[in-house]
Amino acid sequence: MHDDKTELKKLRRAAEQGHSEAQFNLGEMYIEGEGVSQDDKAAFEWFRRAAEQGHSGAQFFLGRMYKMGRGVSQDDKVAFEWFRRAAEQGHSEAQFNLGEMYIEGEGVSQDDKAAFEWFRRAAEQGNTSVQFFLGVMYAEGKGISRNYRDYGKAVKWFSMAAELGYAPAQVNLGVMYAFGKGVIQDKVYAHMWWNIAASLGDERATEFRDKISKEMTPSQIAEAEKLAREHVREKQKKD
Repeated sequence: MHDDKTELKKLRRAAEQGHSEAQFNLGEMYIEGEGVSQDDKAAFEWFRRAAEQGHSGAQFFLGRMYKMGRGVSQDDKVAFEWFRRAAEQGHSEAQFNLGEMYIEGEGVSQDDKAAFEWFRRAAEQGNTSVQFFLGVMYAEGKGISRNYRDYGKAVKWFSMAAELGYAPAQVNLGVMYAFGKGVIQDKVYAHMWWNIAASLGDERATEFRDKISKEMTPSQIAEAEKLAREHVREKQKKD
C-alpha cells in the first residue's frame, strides 16, 4: 500500500509538471477509480491537459466524455472535434467513433462517404468491429462511389473480422456463403461460420445454423462441424 501511494505521488508530480503520459495515466485512474476515488471531473481535467499537448489517447477519452456527458456537459460538436484530432493521429477507436458520428450526423453533417473513409482507416489497423462495419457498408453500397454494392469486398472485410473471432462478422460471412454473395454459394461454409458464432453465444447464428441444417445432408453437416472444430482449434493455437 505504501508503494502504491509513493507511485501515485510520483505520477501526480509528473502530471503536474506537464508530462502528458502521466496526465493521461492519472485520467485513466480517475475514470476507473483505480488507486484513487472514482471522479469523472478529475479524469476530465487530466485528460484535457494531456489532450491539449497532443496525446491521442487523451483526445479520444476527452471525446468520449463529451459524447457521454461525463465530467462535463454533453456536447456532440466538441466530442467530434476531439475524436477528429485523435483520429488524424491514427487512433483507431477515435477513427471508428468519428465514422459513427458521420453515419448518424451527430456533431457534424451526415456523410456516408466520410464515415466510410474513417472506417476504412480504422479497419486497416485491425479493429474487428470496424472491419465488420466496413463490410456492411460495402454490402449495402453506403459511402462508396456510385453507391454500388461490392459483395466481394464485403466478404473480404467480414472474413478478416471473422478470422479474428468477431461473431457479428462470422454471422454475416455465413449469410454471404448461404446466398452466394461475393463468394460461390456453399452451405457447408455457411453452417461452419454460424456454428462458430453460435459457440460464442450469438443467437442469430444458432437460428440460422439450425435452419440451414434442414436443407443439408448428414454428410454436409458432418463436414461443416469438422471444419468448425478445426478452425476453433487453429485459432486457439494462435492465441
